[in-house]
Amino acid sequence: MKTLSAAKYLVVFLAIALASCSGGQSVDMESEEQSVPLVRVSTLVTQMIEQEVDYTGNVQAFKENHISPNQPSRIRKIFVEVGDMVKQGQLLVEMDNTSFDQVKTQLDNLEKEFARLDTLNRIGSIPQQQVDQVKTQLDIMRTNYKTMTENTQLRSPINGVITGRYYNDGDIYSMTPNPTGKAAVVSVMQIQPVKVLVNVPEMYFPNVKQGMSAAVTLDIYPDKLFNGKVHLVHPTIDPMTRTFTVEVEVVNNEMFIRPGMFARVRFGFGQIERVVVPDLAVQRQPGTNDRFVFVVDDNVAKRKVIRIGRRIDDSFEVLSGLTANQKVVVAGQASLLDGNTVEVEK
Repeated sequence: MKTLSAAKYLVVFLAIALASCSGGQSVDMESEEQSVPLVRVSTLVTQMIEQEVDYTGNVQAFKENHISPNQPSRIRKIFVEVGDMVKQGQLLVEMDNTSFDQVKTQLDNLEKEFARLDTLNRIGSIPQQQVDQVKTQLDIMRTNYKTMTENTQLRSPINGVITGRYYNDGDIYSMTPNPTGKAAVVSVMQIQPVKVLVNVPEMYFPNVKQGMSAAVTLDIYPDKLFNGKVHLVHPTIDPMTRTFTVEVEVVNNEMFIRPGMFARVRFGFGQIERVVVPDLAVQRQPGTNDRFVFVVDDNVAKRKVIRIGRRIDDSFEVLSGLTANQKVVVAGQASLLDGNTVEVEK
């Protein structure tokens, strides 16, 4: 009997213990369900921000010419090598002058014939019609001689540097494209000044004007700042990239800059009032470049995708997605989800 009573007491004790454990767990779960994340917020303000925008591009020659005659011919002499600095009008190449000498002889004869007939006409020995016929032939021959001169003695149209020599003395110029894709005997580039081509978003099309200043830097010269100005604004927008091309002229008196170099161009578009957001509030969506913040409204956290611009000290310029006086979470957002109820730290 005593053994049976002890067993009854043991059963009752275990039942009470289980009930106590179950009740405590229920209370803990209810507490967890009722817990609300504590967050710290910051009220957004506006600030006047200098609109300086950076773009990248490659340095190009300001002008480039590919020198060649207008028909196949033998090259008599090339007077320059790659890297030579040349002046406008300088003789670069002399082609075979056999035809040139023939035209020159014919021109000299016609000049003499015209002078003789003009003298006879002045004293009434021959009619004006005969003089006019020779004059017409002389004008045609002068034109031929000028064309022959330009295609026999090839001169530089610009001040620049020789960047390509594609034939040797005695070769036949065949008018076939060289490795650059151009049919030429030599190539010359003007590199004083140079230009940088950059693609600018269409939103800035009204702001970019010819002659406006730009700051140019090159990675190869990290401590140098080059002054540039807008030389040309292309008049159309690329529908694929929604950008337009701007040519920035850069003074290159010391010849530090060469075509092909990587350049960074900074334009200043004045000041504009923008909302700024603390950098602590801005988060990045993993695997993308999307930025977002949590905005608190009536103790509810709402996820907002934003577009940011420049960093200003410990804040970012907001290009879209937020307005002034909104409250954004700057602490406690690590485990937040869109629509969570939160408690704002006082």
